[in-house]
Amino acid sequence: MSTLTKILIVLLTITSIFLCGIVVTYVGSAQNYKEQYENRQSQINSLKQSEASKEKELNDAVKKFQERETELNEKIKSLEGERIQLKTQLADAERGKNDALQRVNNWASITENFQKTYDEQGRMLKDSLADVAKLNAEQDQNQRELQERANALLEKMGLIDQMEKESRRLREENTALQKKLDQFMQQYGKTFPTPAPVTQVPDKAQVAPAVTDIGLKGTIREINTENSWAEISIGSANGVREKMIFHVTRNDKFICDIVIFKVDPDKAIGKLELVQEPPKAGDIVSTNL
Repeated sequence: MSTLTKILIVLLTITSIFLCGIVVTYVGSAQNYKEQYENRQSQINSLKQSEASKEKELNDAVKKFQERETELNEKIKSLEGERIQLKTQLADAERGKNDALQRVNNWASITENFQKTYDEQGRMLKDSLADVAKLNAEQDQNQRELQERANALLEKMGLIDQMEKESRRLREENTALQKKLDQFMQQYGKTFPTPAPVTQVPDKAQVAPAVTDIGLKGTIREINTENSWAEISIGSANGVREKMIFHVTRNDKFICDIVIFKVDPDKAIGKLELVQEPPKAGDIVSTNL
């Protein structure tokens, strides 16, 4: 066998071995490529399904976005209207605030003036209260003096009444003695002259009027029992003056006295004094008993 034949045989053997390796490699690789192809195809299908799902989701999202956009646009329009309304209300509130501030300033001025007036009135009230306290003290003093005088007058009137009774008794005894004396003297044909009394005894004691003998007379119009004053039907036009004393009577019965402290042309007001029983509207008032 020649050398060339041997080389060819060797080359053919190597080629056969190489081709066998290639065939084995191809067969093994073909199975892997099929699996890879199937995997890739499965992945592609999965991606297509995912893409379709994503696209559907995207369409849904776009639809929702459009709906949301429409809703937001409507809300924006509504909010814009509310903003305009709030802006108008804000302008109105600003005007109201300015008006309120103006009123506050006006009220502050009024309050300041009122405070000044209140202080002045308070000062005048204090002065008036001081004057009233002084007048009340004087009135209490005058009332005490008047009460003392009234008590003394009542005592004197009681004493005068006793003296009148005693005088009446003495006159009766004197008359009886005179009759007996006349009878005794007539037995002897003589008469006994009646002696003239040295001092003429009046039948009834006369009490001097308390105020003045001008004969003012009227009636009670109104009575305030809480403050102990009464209003009478005559005033300065009839001659009534302050501090005059009017006697109140009812059916010739003494009720009380009224000391005048305020006089008007057609009426007068006085404080009740020496009250024996509550006076009534219509009772007679006069300066003389």
